[in-house]
Amino acid sequence: MATERRILIIEDDAAFSRTLARSFERRGYTVFSAATMAEAETLLVHAPGYAVVDLKLNDNTSGLACVKMLHNHNPSMLIVVLTGFASITTAVEAIKLGACQYLAKPSNTDDIEAAFGHIAGVAEVELTNRSTSIKTLEWERIHEVLVETNFNISETARRLGMHRRTLARKLEKQPIK
Repeated sequence: MATERRILIIEDDAAFSRTLARSFERRGYTVFSAATMAEAETLLVHAPGYAVVDLKLNDNTSGLACVKMLHNHNPSMLIVVLTGFASITTAVEAIKLGACQYLAKPSNTDDIEAAFGHIAGVAEVELTNRSTSIKTLEWERIHEVLVETNFNISETARRLGMHRRTLARKLEKQPIK
């Protein structure tokens, strides 16, 4: 292999991290995995040219801080941010801090590899008039608070200012994935 492809995966979900790592290894990448920003910093000695960063890490570190650290270390590194909590604000900040792409989960290796190859903007993206619905925004907020409370239904309901049974009914209609 003339140029070795090295990728750093910063993901706190061990199963997802292993799956991504195996998939990238099958594609010829040398993979380094970290669950925290501190672990990722120690792996930079391997000079990865690519990185996949989860937006929310369990150690209360933002993936955006990881993006900033990676970009400061190597401005030419191609960084893709993955998130289950996609928002315009975090997407804009990720790009400002040095990410080349921002993908919502679930994303697979094909999506990520395509994102690495698609770093220039495209003016032909289809624009839609459809705005985000109130139900979608509500569900995203419920899921965000569920994660913050480690999926404690009672605490989530309290933080959202709704009755526990109401939250339980909403969750029955749209199960957590």
